[in-house]
Amino acid sequence: MELKQIAYIKTSFPDKFGVPRQSGLVKGLRGKIIFLPEFRTPDALRVIEGYSHLWLIWGFSESHKSEWSATVAPPRLGGKKRMGVFATRSPYRPNPIGLSSVELESVEVDEKLGTVLNVRGIDMIDNTPIYDIKPYLAYADSHPDARGGFANEVLEHHLKVEIPENVEKLIDENERDNIIGLLSEDPRSAYIHDEERVWGIYYGGKNIRFRVVGDLLTVTDIEDM
Repeated sequence: MELKQIAYIKTSFPDKFGVPRQSGLVKGLRGKIIFLPEFRTPDALRVIEGYSHLWLIWGFSESHKSEWSATVAPPRLGGKKRMGVFATRSPYRPNPIGLSSVELESVEVDEKLGTVLNVRGIDMIDNTPIYDIKPYLAYADSHPDARGGFANEVLEHHLKVEIPENVEKLIDENERDNIIGLLSEDPRSAYIHDEERVWGIYYGGKNIRFRVVGDLLTVTDIEDM
């Protein structure tokens, strides 16, 4: 089977560290879906604005592994418990394909790029290839009573985020809630507990540096990339 890339998404994440582990966790994170020239016909998107949410089928373009493994070690579980690859959303799969549910915020027409979809709740790095888009149908796709498996074990893990006043001045007011949301999700590898270590997330052209002591994350500095 041949997969054709139909589009790519522009986001504020230049690399995968710090990207939310699931779509929708930080609802304010926005992206722009830009179609490749072959797929810029308006007819392909006719009536799409009638949907509030979309499914994106995309590729883990930064996950490279020559062979697949039947088990993986999810970092949120400390990187020591191995689970079946098909019982996880690990990017290291026989076929490195991702699936995300995003909110369709608006549809715009760009003079050069054609129809562009503005979405939010993204969990993808900049320029991630998109292979297909399908409408989210609440009556068929939502299962409120579904079991969450081992993923529910870490569902409630969040950090308290503290931003000193002198550092907060360096944050774009429109991005403040997004940055706090990203950091509260604890982007670190769960098996590293070095309270002296200074971490950094690249987001929106900034290097957001922080330390974590217990359940408190403190932003130490914000630098231009």
